[in-house]
Amino acid sequence: MDIKVLVGQRIKKIRKSKKYTQEKLAELIGIEPQSLSYMETGKFSPSPDTLQKLGEILNVKPYEFYYFEDITEDEMIGDIIKALKEDKKFLRLVYNIYKSIQYE
Repeated sequence: MDIKVLVGQRIKKIRKSKKYTQEKLAELIGIEPQSLSYMETGKFSPSPDTLQKLGEILNVKPYEFYYFEDITEDEMIGDIIKALKEDKKFLRLVYNIYKSIQYE
């Protein structure tokens, strides 16, 4: 898939999760709503300045617009269990972290 489309999908997903309309978010970052629509549909890429403004308004780091894979909790648990079984140094590290933050 085209990276412009993936970035646009992330912008749209984050915008919606923060309850902004395209019109309101476009106003806050100083662009036309149609420009934001074009970004969200992958017709063109946001400039670095626009990504920075989006990040400030949406309270995310600009690089987070490039996180394309959502991972479920079950997938995270599975990955960690696999790593714990395969890497004893990782197991010891996780155990030490767990013991240091364990609540009584």
